[in-house]
Amino acid sequence: MSNSPDTIVLVHGLWMTPRSWEHWVEYYGAKGFTVVTPGYPGFEIEVEALRANPALIAELTVRDTVDHLAAVIEALPAAPIIMGHSFGGTLTQLLVDRGLGAAAVAIDSAPTEGVRVTPPSQAKALFPVLKNLGNRHRAVGFTAEEFHYAFTNTIDEAASRAAWERYHIPAPGNWVWTYGVFENFRPGHHETWVDYARADRAPLLFIAGGEDHIMPPAVNRSNAKLYHKSAAVTDYHEFPGRSHWTCAEPGWQEVADHALEWALAQAARPAQAAD
Repeated sequence: MSNSPDTIVLVHGLWMTPRSWEHWVEYYGAKGFTVVTPGYPGFEIEVEALRANPALIAELTVRDTVDHLAAVIEALPAAPIIMGHSFGGTLTQLLVDRGLGAAAVAIDSAPTEGVRVTPPSQAKALFPVLKNLGNRHRAVGFTAEEFHYAFTNTIDEAASRAAWERYHIPAPGNWVWTYGVFENFRPGHHETWVDYARADRAPLLFIAGGEDHIMPPAVNRSNAKLYHKSAAVTDYHEFPGRSHWTCAEPGWQEVADHALEWALAQAARPAQAAD
């Protein structure tokens, strides 16, 4: 189809960099797509260099990150498909709220403002950051054991450690504290608020993993339901038995295929056909 998007923008989440998308870049590239994996501001350096410079991570802001990603997308010749994982799912929703993208997929998404569900496994997964108030001003990483619980609970310890060693970096503690704890208690709307009723936005799919500890299905279902007043398409799909590491754990191709097929089908629909 001549007007079908030919570019896919992949947005990584916290504790990760664009390297986390390396399998998807190759997979989608082999299907003929241009794949763009923008990092957060300052994340142009590699994983190992970021680990050595945690101050850069600690000082990140959500607003600057969204502005940076939006500039990358706005510079593209045509509206792309946007896909984001974890906090990249939050950022994807914020980008869609700005009118960007032909279709969008939020995978194991961290919540936007207004989502009030906090399952026990999520609290446990985030405890390494939340246990110390001082972490609000630091870049905070997971140990290999904490990463296994939060991200990779469906794979064995050796595979989890290999993923941790290749991909993991610290995350800005302020983001976890502010948007994971206090966001819904502050008056007014803030950096992760979106207009849930907006009708003139790209179709949006939420994908959840049934065994995800850090962003469980209940969080993603709750987030998707907030869009119920919008005339634009909002869908939800859950993959049983999959963890937060769904984009790289065995069988990730099924997730990649579902996300792409849905996005292409929705991008091809006339705007007036939106549900």
